[in-house]
Amino acid sequence: MIDLKAARHDPERYRAALARKGAAESFDALLEADERWRALVPRIDELRSRTKVKGKPSPEQLAELQGAKEELRAAEEELTTAEAERDRLALRIPNLPADDVPDGTTEDDVEEIRRLGEPGESEGAREHIDVGRFEMERAARMSGARFGYWIGDTALLALALYRLALDRLAAKGFVAVLPPVLVREEALIGTGAFPSDEANIYELEADGLYLAGTAEIPLASLHAGEILDADELPLRYVAFSPCFRREAGAAGRDTRGMIRVHQFNKVEQFSLTRPEASWDEHELLLANTEELVQELGLPYRVVVLPAGDISSASAKTYDVEIWFPSQGRYRETASVSNTTDFQARRLQIRHRRERGLEPVHMLNGTAVVDRMALAVLENFQGEVPDALMPFGAPERVTR
Repeated sequence: MIDLKAARHDPERYRAALARKGAAESFDALLEADERWRALVPRIDELRSRTKVKGKPSPEQLAELQGAKEELRAAEEELTTAEAERDRLALRIPNLPADDVPDGTTEDDVEEIRRLGEPGESEGAREHIDVGRFEMERAARMSGARFGYWIGDTALLALALYRLALDRLAAKGFVAVLPPVLVREEALIGTGAFPSDEANIYELEADGLYLAGTAEIPLASLHAGEILDADELPLRYVAFSPCFRREAGAAGRDTRGMIRVHQFNKVEQFSLTRPEASWDEHELLLANTEELVQELGLPYRVVVLPAGDISSASAKTYDVEIWFPSQGRYRETASVSNTTDFQARRLQIRHRRERGLEPVHMLNGTAVVDRMALAVLENFQGEVPDALMPFGAPERVTR
């Protein structure tokens, strides 16, 4: 949630920044709703003062008092309606993009930061489904399209990947977490997934619960409503969890293989920091992900996503894209985002400073995800990186 008080004092800056995310009109609607709400507050204060009479009221005062009470009741109802509309609109306003985030709305508008490693030849390269063992048709009979079994050596490869990430990050002081994957609506609103990404969330209507699309959602709520001491920041977590996405709007995209599926596993980094430290923390999370990709020996590039293509909550997002020989291109395999104080305001997570209470800054970033295991299969055509051997991976993946 944006800082509405700051937005009132500098609306042009906020409008210009939000226009880069396509939200200028929504911002104007919010300011109008906020103005309606603020105009009612002094009116209600004035009516409340008129309902207070010292001593025994005269018949004339009683009539005036009754009239003031009726007006107050109507005004309070109007205020409640205005406040609900303001809050509804506020939830639809995204975070401001950072100044150095490029303009644009598509993958063609990304800004490339660097490339490391030599991409392998595409000619003759087998796809991951031809190197590893996946049961797509059997999964489809059981669960429907875009699900798959990972079997045998292929499953061991993926499990080793998760353990590698957990081991490396735990050694850096990140606290390991196995979070719930079923969350309440408040958790999704708190991260900004609702209302912006509702179409992609699986709902268990009978229970009032939702399947999380990433461990970021339960991790963000771990300290919801708490006041943290500045001295204990940063708080750093690393979580393993299955993730679930409906992939609404992705019809016809990546329908072959395991690139885009409804269920996948991921190891996620999450940090809560002081505001002045969050951009350094952003670079730290990115460095952690790059170190893992480098340890696997995979060719990759780092890009900054354009303002119109980052999440509602993000102020800046790096994507780490790994080379897929069978496709002859880099594919997104990790996102690392700084949500600044946007999620913390929604979740009421603050820290105590000398000048009072302030929202913390919150960041998230993929450490490893299933798609990285697919990249290992494609880039090494069945051979397995040495880094995965201590964690139970086979020397070579056989079907």
